Amino acid sequence: MTVTANLGFSSFYNIINNELITSIQSTYRVNPADCSALPEVPICTEQDLENAVKAARVVFQKWSKTTFAERRTALYAYSDALAEHQVDFIQMLTNEQGKPLAQAAVEIDMAVKWLKGLSDIEYQRPLSKKMRCGRSSSVLLAIGKIAAAVYTGNAILIKPSPFTPYCALKLGELAARFFPPGLIQVLNGNDELGPAITRHPGIDKISFTGSTDTGKRVLASSSVSLKRVTFELGGNDAAIICEDADVDEIMPKLVILSFLVSSQICMMIKRLYVHEKIYDRFRDAFVRHTASLKVGNGSEPDTFFAPVQNSMQYAKLKDLFLSIKTEGLTVALGGTIPESNGYFINPTVIDNPPEDSRIVQEEPFGPIIPLIKWSNEDDVIARANGTQSGLGASVWTRDLGRANRIAKQLEAGSVWVNSHFDVAPNVSTGGHKWSGIGSEWGVDGLASYCNTQTLWLKKYST
Repeated sequence: MTVTANLGFSSFYNIINNELITSIQSTYRVNPADCSALPEVPICTEQDLENAVKAARVVFQKWSKTTFAERRTALYAYSDALAEHQVDFIQMLTNEQGKPLAQAAVEIDMAVKWLKGLSDIEYQRPLSKKMRCGRSSSVLLAIGKIAAAVYTGNAILIKPSPFTPYCALKLGELAARFFPPGLIQVLNGNDELGPAITRHPGIDKISFTGSTDTGKRVLASSSVSLKRVTFELGGNDAAIICEDADVDEIMPKLVILSFLVSSQICMMIKRLYVHEKIYDRFRDAFVRHTASLKVGNGSEPDTFFAPVQNSMQYAKLKDLFLSIKTEGLTVALGGTIPESNGYFINPTVIDNPPEDSRIVQEEPFGPIIPLIKWSNEDDVIARANGTQSGLGASVWTRDLGRANRIAKQLEAGSVWVNSHFDVAPNVSTGGHKWSGIGSEWGVDGLASYCNTQTLWLKKYST
């Protein structure tokens, strides 16, 4: 089947060698707001994977010899086309992921900008390039991997999350209009596809974004053939609020940075350490502001808290909510899970739980957050560093000298002062400890898609 001009969002295909590929087997996902069925998507076969790898290795031989300017031109055209289709992508992202339309619009806009931003980076190192395969769960993450891989001269296979395949498949269909066959391919599959990719001898690199537990399995499988890897894994980001922080000024920012996309972003704030001198006022303001935000279907106007994405995460959150009672925790807001046709979780704030409680030590990946008192600077730094996660952290204070002192001691790949989750395509991001290996984006991210080669040239002596 050949690519047509129409980019409809009712039929979905695997994208192999710029062709729209169906399959004998198919599946479908549901809208997490009401569990209504979404369109069917094909399940990739073993032969589909072999065909995709073969096509990628063929096109790599030519694409790796193109110039940065040629690659940039194609990525710019792809970016402009994504912008033209952004309304459809926004609605599809809300349908499959559940996030509110306004938040989906921000993500698609960022994806458009990332395609150009990454390809605008001037990269002067001599490169020896290799084909790689990416596995990604959202539009922006997929676009970041596509842009970096293609810009550095690689071919890429995208395996989307099995829970959110729709936008990724359409990204591949759209890309077929601007790139040679085999360069950007998208394969949806079942539980067997991921291990088949990581084992495959024709794939040279894995870039994975997802949970730490899954990352460990991917790493073990990739080690058999010594694949290069870049991982962005789970986070349990701590924000340290000092006693001189302006509570009224920072409150709207902190609530959003704790609960955006119902906290289903790895780099959202997951633990709020608040100095005891302002704790009560901070807690009351945080609860008040959180309670003012609408819970509902992402397609409804003004919704901020949409459902969590899938039944598996919903079940995990139900189990975590049980610990509120079993551990005797104090609830400042929420604490219940409503009956609904979807996967809705009421926003929940836990009042000063002990450091060893599950809500402090685990990444919930849902709209529940602990507020924790602190008084001693060394102690709060130790507590912020006291998990295996090290993705992001932030410090909130008027005293920039103090902020710098604290920030330098935090064990995280990204540390912000008086902000959190600020990102840009030209700034590298990655995790420490169990939150990742290597970096994405920026110069370091581009370098991760390349093999370093040292070339020695000597003249014959006469």
